[in-house]
This record gives sequence, structure tokens and C-alpha cells, in this order.
Amino acid sequence: MAFEHLSCHTLKLWLDKSENIELIDIRDPQSYAAEHIPGAKHIGNHNVASFLKDADPQRPLVVCCYHGNSSQGAADYFNQQGIEQCYSLDGGFESWRQIDN
Repeated sequence: MAFEHLSCHTLKLWLDKSENIELIDIRDPQSYAAEHIPGAKHIGNHNVASFLKDADPQRPLVVCCYHGNSSQGAADYFNQQGIEQCYSLDGGFESWRQIDN
């Protein structure tokens, strides 16, 4: 099964309902440190292996990047690594900032 696209509005609903999802942010460390979606973990080349080792393959995974482009490749990668439900956040963090105000 390939990754799916997820709208920011749907993610907000899931977070508001405390859905059991894993949310990761693949932007650079400085951007993540400055601002990120509440509950998101920063994942980069330095910690992706340990993240995958501990990840629950049945827990839905949402990948966030800047604009929703890089997250598509990352979601596909995580799906290929055995995580069953992977989502790329459409519009990325920039779109999230628009709805979260």
C-alpha cells in the first residue's frame, strides 16, 4: 500500500480528538526548534534508524515538511520500511500555520 495524502484540516481534527498517530517533522533542526506542530518529533538522517527500530508499524504516521513535497518521498520511504499507514501532510508546515491561528 502506498502512502496517502492528508489535509491540514484532517490532521487538526485527529489531533483535537487525540487520535493515536505518530507525527514527524523532517524539516531542518533550526526550523523545527523555532516552531513545529504540537506533538511532532524531529526526524533526520541522524535519528531515522532509531526511530524505525522503535516505531509501531501499525500506528499511522504523518510526515510534515515545509510545503508538502519532501514529505511525499519520506512517507513512501517509511511505508517501504514496513509502516502500514503513512501520510504526507499536504501543504506542509506552511499550510498548517495558516489553519492553526
